[in-house]
Amino acid sequence: SLGVESAWLRGERRCGERRCGERGGDGRGQRARCQWHAGIVRQLRPARARPVWTSASADPGRAPPEASIIARVSHTEHRADSPGTTRCFVLTVSDTRTPETDRGGDAIVELLTAGGHEVAGRTIVPDDPDRVRDTLRQAIDAADVDVAITTGGTGITQRDGTYEVVTALLDKRLDGFGELFRALSYEEIGAAAMMSRATGGLAGRTIILSVPGSPNAVRLAMEKLILPELGHLVREARR
Repeated sequence: SLGVESAWLRGERRCGERRCGERGGDGRGQRARCQWHAGIVRQLRPARARPVWTSASADPGRAPPEASIIARVSHTEHRADSPGTTRCFVLTVSDTRTPETDRGGDAIVELLTAGGHEVAGRTIVPDDPDRVRDTLRQAIDAADVDVAITTGGTGITQRDGTYEVVTALLDKRLDGFGELFRALSYEEIGAAAMMSRATGGLAGRTIILSVPGSPNAVRLAMEKLILPELGHLVREARR
């Protein structure tokens, strides 16, 4: 034992198996084994039994394997129970856009209509916080509006104030919406995506989603995030 340990300390590491003095090993001291003996030990070692999850042995911070399956089923059921048609109000925030040049608003209306949703109203207001706030409050109070979608005013210039207005109106924030939008936007425009303050959440029982004014950004948000989950969002907001 002492000889083997001393050999290891000297960097000579020899096999600790009986009658074997070959160099090498996969451990220290008497556990050191040459390549040949180490292979035999691995073959003789019993296979590890797969742990069985029980409520008694559960890690509080870790869900059972079935949880992911249950979550997927629940998500599918929720979508199936969601309304196929929602009523949406479209608000364009811009100092320069007109009904003739509002390409972002046009894209939202076009995609909503194609998806079978109803456009309950549409308007354009300048980058003025009071005007934006008053218009959104009217949409929130309207009985025929499930969702308010704003486009424009989400940047960081002095005139961009949509983010501040919207977040002040929200009772529950939907942080994942802005996070996912910026992640998707990063794939298209790179680090400039950080300057987008797209946001969303719940005001009363009305969903509010704010996207940039760029038509490309509007289509990205609508096609990848809003339309796939619009009915689901409204379903949850009504509960």
